[in-house]
Amino acid sequence: MGASMLTGHLRGLLRLLTALVIAMALNACGGGGGSPGTTGPVAPVPITTGTLSVTTAGLPAGASAAVRITGPDNYQLGLTGSQTVEGLAPGSYTVTAAPVTTGDATYQPAPASQTVTVAAGNNASASVAYSGGALALATTVVVSGLDSPSWLASPPGDTRLFILERRGRIRIVENGVVRGAPFLDIIPRVGFEGEGGLLSLAFDPQFARNGYFYLYYIDLQRNITIERFSVGQNPMLADPTSGLVILKVPHPDFLNHFGGQVVFGPDGYLYLGTGDGGGAGDPQGNARNPQSLLGKLLRLDVARATIAQPYAIPADNPYRDGLAARPEIWASGVRNPWRFSFDDGRLYLSDVGQDEREEVNIAGAGQGGLNYGWNVMEGIACYQAGSCDRNGLTLPVYDYAHGTDDVNGCSITGGFVYRGRALPELAGRYLFSDFCRGWLKSFYASSGGAIAEQRDWNLPNIGRVVSFGQDAEGELYMITTSGSIHKIVRAAAQ
Repeated sequence: MGASMLTGHLRGLLRLLTALVIAMALNACGGGGGSPGTTGPVAPVPITTGTLSVTTAGLPAGASAAVRITGPDNYQLGLTGSQTVEGLAPGSYTVTAAPVTTGDATYQPAPASQTVTVAAGNNASASVAYSGGALALATTVVVSGLDSPSWLASPPGDTRLFILERRGRIRIVENGVVRGAPFLDIIPRVGFEGEGGLLSLAFDPQFARNGYFYLYYIDLQRNITIERFSVGQNPMLADPTSGLVILKVPHPDFLNHFGGQVVFGPDGYLYLGTGDGGGAGDPQGNARNPQSLLGKLLRLDVARATIAQPYAIPADNPYRDGLAARPEIWASGVRNPWRFSFDDGRLYLSDVGQDEREEVNIAGAGQGGLNYGWNVMEGIACYQAGSCDRNGLTLPVYDYAHGTDDVNGCSITGGFVYRGRALPELAGRYLFSDFCRGWLKSFYASSGGAIAEQRDWNLPNIGRVVSFGQDAEGELYMITTSGSIHKIVRAAAQ
């Protein structure tokens, strides 16, 4: 290679190096609008929603599930099968499933309702299992050997069963065992003659805070007595000196038809159902007498009860002014209301008939001033055919005839609408029995009041059913005069 050629190559290389140095200097200075400079790691985009996977199973091919999801901000979505729902705001979601009927079979969902929590960035899950097998019920003895039990209840969130004995004791049952010391013993003040005794108990809506509970019993002078007591320092024992008499209703003439129910309604007021005073056909005319507290449903405000003023009259009681009727009266025209309960804004009231018919009445919880018809009507039939004026009367939604030799029963024992979790297929059904026959029956009342799904559960006769009970979980019990408490359960698969 010649000298001139080598010199040319060197000059070209020098020019290239010079250009590279200038470009690097410009980049270092940010010149020319080039690189923005050194940057850090890119921040991740935050995840603000979650997902919910719903799985359905047990339906035959071609059948669609009936599932609804509800949640925050009025979220609603219907599903017909398994699906993963995305983009859900964090919060609590309720998954409800309805029965599915296809062909001649009805498939019941389990659970019928469940709550799941959706978190941002996570997937929650819910499963609904449909079963085509018909629900069968049975009873199992929880405890026996009690002395004439009359009522069973539990405070909210409490696993204990509080069982009343008619003579005047309250016993506590834990894990199937009766505690030795009674929760309360008021035998010396209770009249046990005829249909008397200690008949029911209602826990105050604020029981966890104030420890108050209310008893319905018949005293030694045969007065219907409502008395408030409170729990002592030991939660297993009531304070027998804490009694505050709320109301006494004289019942002087007969030893039957004392009524016997005391319940707090959804409005927080205390309701009690009194019998008509006894004797066949209400001989004193108490049930229709607006100045008598017998044969009535009463409604009292006991929130600020004191010795000086044990109760107040709620502002919307129908006869608050006391001119047309006693202001305590909420409803009239009942013979011997043997158990009533509230559910989903409705009152279910069972009333024992005279010689021929038994009845169940249903009314809105806020419907005051109703007249249920006794002693003009017995069930849906006229009791006194010569003066059967039905104007202004509220007739029962369900009744049944005794039949020849009381083959169907003789005295209804009202119960509850089932709201427990062990038997989801039974949700919304009203369960009841009869004192003479010991059967278990149910029906479903639609929102419009129509009665459907009437069913006899064909249980073995467990004896004279004096009452139902309900625990804190919504499970139901049947109480017999033999001293046994029977829990209603799912029958074992055959």
